[in-house]
Amino acid sequence: MRSVYIDHSATTPVDPLVFEAMKPYYTEIFGNSSSVHSQGQKAHRALEESREKVAALIGAKTNEIIFTSGGTEADNQAIITYMHNNRNKGNHIITSAIEHHAVLHTCEFLAKQGFELTVLPVNSYGEVEPDTLREAIRPGATALVSIMHANNEIGTIEPIKELAAIAHEAGAIFHTDAVQTVGKIPVNVAELGVDLLSASAHKLYGPKGIGCLYAKKGVRIGSFIHGGGHERNLRAGTVNVPGVVGFAKAAELAQQRLCSQEAPLADLAKRLTDGIFAAIPNTRLTGHPERRLPGSVSVCFDYVEGESILLMLDNYGIMASSGSACTSGSLDPSHVLLAIGLPHETAHGSLRLTMGKDNTQEDVDYILEVLPPIIKNLRAMSPLGR
Repeated sequence: MRSVYIDHSATTPVDPLVFEAMKPYYTEIFGNSSSVHSQGQKAHRALEESREKVAALIGAKTNEIIFTSGGTEADNQAIITYMHNNRNKGNHIITSAIEHHAVLHTCEFLAKQGFELTVLPVNSYGEVEPDTLREAIRPGATALVSIMHANNEIGTIEPIKELAAIAHEAGAIFHTDAVQTVGKIPVNVAELGVDLLSASAHKLYGPKGIGCLYAKKGVRIGSFIHGGGHERNLRAGTVNVPGVVGFAKAAELAQQRLCSQEAPLADLAKRLTDGIFAAIPNTRLTGHPERRLPGSVSVCFDYVEGESILLMLDNYGIMASSGSACTSGSLDPSHVLLAIGLPHETAHGSLRLTMGKDNTQEDVDYILEVLPPIIKNLRAMSPLGR
């Protein structure tokens, strides 16, 4: 039986070159990067060299990168500390209905503390339309707009450059959760015009437990975790040097591979999408048909339930998901699919297939061999599918 991992939006395997780069920092150069002795200073040099490589991937300055435990912490730090430290700039936050819960729940947390929150609707492709933001923004009151760069479930890439420009015209700053795009498509903070950006290493073949927050020079954020002066007093706690080194190596490899990987992944996704639609009736693509992450296929099948599809695929060695890995234990339909207008019964039949650099045409052909009979059998058992 083949083994096909096709859930790269949930996490990626650590690249062997990343693993090799990290190993010395567990056993040989193990010092605390804040220590003044030679072991500590070796670790400190590795930390700062790594910061340069991560900054280079997104076109940032080295001193604009703050290392965190991952994308969720970066989102929380960006949103919470900016709003608390800049009350004179407004009390209003804007986000979208399809954000990752790391952003949505954080904004809702601030709303309970007295901040005003607007959650923007999206169109049927999952896009935040610029006019929708323009109508919602309140000059002098809106302090922060947070819109993700690309959606983790349906793959739609948002018009961030245009949205950020609208925010700036009204005097607000712009944060984007770029966890799904950094390392997969070109991301340049200056070209996008963003002030704050969150990223995570484990989405680009780096280790789990390490991410970063880009904070443009002059944007006033604060420490989210207290206890020490690490990361220029912006993130207390002994720095995870092996993780940082792994993140940097993954960033370096991603920069080298960006141009060569996008087209092959897009071709695999098209082959898979075309094959699914040719073999399985009553199927719909979710997300934008063109402006989407390379390698991302998100579909809904009428008359079936997503969790059953996943279990049966897993029996054949195919590892996929029905939405965000962070909510996979929930029985509720995806908030993203509901936000794009799908009814509950359709949203329950979702399947997300996200390919990575090691997937092949043979993997796609195997999925197309296995998936249609699974859907046919599940529909035969469903009273709705008869």
